[in-house]
Amino acid sequence: MANNKGLGRGIEALFADNDVEEGQEEVIDLSLAKLSPNPFQPRTNFDTQALKDLTFSIKKSGVFQPIIVRKKSDKEDSYEILAGERRFRASRMANKKTIPAIIRDASDEQMMEIAVLENLQREDLNPIEEAEAYNTLMTKLDITQAEVSKRLGKSRPYIANYLRLLGLPTEVKDMLTKNQLSMGQARTLLSVKDKQSLIKLAKRAYNETLTVRQLSKAIDELTTKPKRKRKPRRSTKQSPFLRAYEDELQDKFGTNVNIASSRSKKGSGKLEINYTSDDDLNRILQILDINLD
Repeated sequence: MANNKGLGRGIEALFADNDVEEGQEEVIDLSLAKLSPNPFQPRTNFDTQALKDLTFSIKKSGVFQPIIVRKKSDKEDSYEILAGERRFRASRMANKKTIPAIIRDASDEQMMEIAVLENLQREDLNPIEEAEAYNTLMTKLDITQAEVSKRLGKSRPYIANYLRLLGLPTEVKDMLTKNQLSMGQARTLLSVKDKQSLIKLAKRAYNETLTVRQLSKAIDELTTKPKRKRKPRRSTKQSPFLRAYEDELQDKFGTNVNIASSRSKKGSGKLEINYTSDDDLNRILQILDINLD
């Protein structure tokens, strides 16, 4: 699912107190052996092919954009990477000895924010890594969801929906990390309270390539009491195009979506997007890029 990940603060905003004019910082070549990754890096998986492509580029043309580092407090002449770990990894794979870098002062708090911001701006964190990044900011900095929302320029419902994913069983989180489940499917599964049933449904969704609508129906069949009668559907046949559009929209919004054609006027109809709470409605509005704040 594509999300609008525009952030209220960029990485440069975190260095506002450094009082260094753009273009006035010294770029130096640092030994790769003296560098270590950001200890607060939220990303655990680096795309192998993307790293190979970057390695080839560095072998051919070098590193154009300097990485940003800070001096380690416990070791002399040793540095931690604030931003640019992919360039660091690719340079090692290219058998480079040094890399262009800018040295800046940064607190642990800034290191954490930078690690999250850099990855969110590149939009390549998987949902679990993104959720864990928000959780790390909250626990390490002792701040609330509202403060995380303000710092990163994202709505509270958006942050909350990602944090809810951390409550999924480990097996299901692994499936989400491996792209065996979509974000929409994972959110749908959160309504299942029994752990074993949830895991079983997740595996079924993957093995049978269920859409969000089909998965939601399977959950309804599991949780609905036998004596409850469902309202019969209208006999009007729906075109395969509208069914395909419904499936696409349900994957996008992670909830039930219905498209009904008008019986009286050709080319018109009704689009319904279901939501289960105020937070769920706010989440859908954000996907639609509607801000009522």
